[in-house]
Amino acid sequence: MKRLKPKIAIVGTGYVGSTYAYTLIISGLAREIVLIDQNHKLAIGVAMDLNHGLSFSVPTHLYAGNYSDCAHSDIVVITAGSNRKPGQTRNDLAKENVAVINDIIPKAVKYAPNAVYMIVTNPVDVLTYVSLKLSGLPAGQVIGSGTVLDTARLKYTLAEYYKVDTGNIHAYIIGEHGDTELPVWSNAQIGGMPLERYGREYAGLPNVEQDLENIFQDVKNSAKQIIEAKGATNYSIALAMQKITRSVLRNENSILPVSTLINDFYGVNDVCISIPAHVTRKGVDKYLKIKLNEKEQQMFTHSADKLKGILKSIGF
Repeated sequence: MKRLKPKIAIVGTGYVGSTYAYTLIISGLAREIVLIDQNHKLAIGVAMDLNHGLSFSVPTHLYAGNYSDCAHSDIVVITAGSNRKPGQTRNDLAKENVAVINDIIPKAVKYAPNAVYMIVTNPVDVLTYVSLKLSGLPAGQVIGSGTVLDTARLKYTLAEYYKVDTGNIHAYIIGEHGDTELPVWSNAQIGGMPLERYGREYAGLPNVEQDLENIFQDVKNSAKQIIEAKGATNYSIALAMQKITRSVLRNENSILPVSTLINDFYGVNDVCISIPAHVTRKGVDKYLKIKLNEKEQQMFTHSADKLKGILKSIGF
């Protein structure tokens, strides 16, 4: 069969994997998409459903396959794994999904050693690190979706608060994708102006500092609210994944807070964690050592220590 480029392999065809495949078809980013799932019947069903809509979209060769079909992929995306159950600790979830990653990575890398690997399964920072170590690939070639979605949620909420377009908001959430993530307020801007100053001088908002803390807490808890309401988050994460994919395939050099291996950043070493990074055809080309104030440094170090604690508990 003639190989088509770009080619993307998706391992895991549940809510997130199937929605991501749908965004790829709509966007026209990929010419070939292979769906792989432990439940092969599910992958076949998703492929059939998506293929029936191709006459309304960009021509794409999409099919259910196995790990050998990862060969010649530009990107291998891993969404397979369990969701966190009520009462389950993050350590327990990590142990459960590390077993999944242990099975997937060697099989995929065997056939696609030159692909960029995007890890989406949670806890994403832990599993990105584990995937990197299991794969033996260069650090930049294995990246996690990280806090790209968290940052998008923050930008949306700030845009609503300040009544400006999201494209005018420049702010990041970094650290763990989870409980210890943090907003970098010290670097956040609207139109080149610090958020608090813009709020006071142009938006008539007198209590910006307290409001920003409330906004961050709302952002951090938003996934739980969505899950309680509809059972899963899938649309926005799929769009975040599409953005990362576009930056890789088109070598856009987009600066995105993906999870990547960092060393020598405010004393933090040897952990995959979210930090603004240049995403290119190579994966992560380099990450930015952005300036953090003292409080943010402490929070970032705490976030990294939390991830290292989980990694230690699972033997990494």
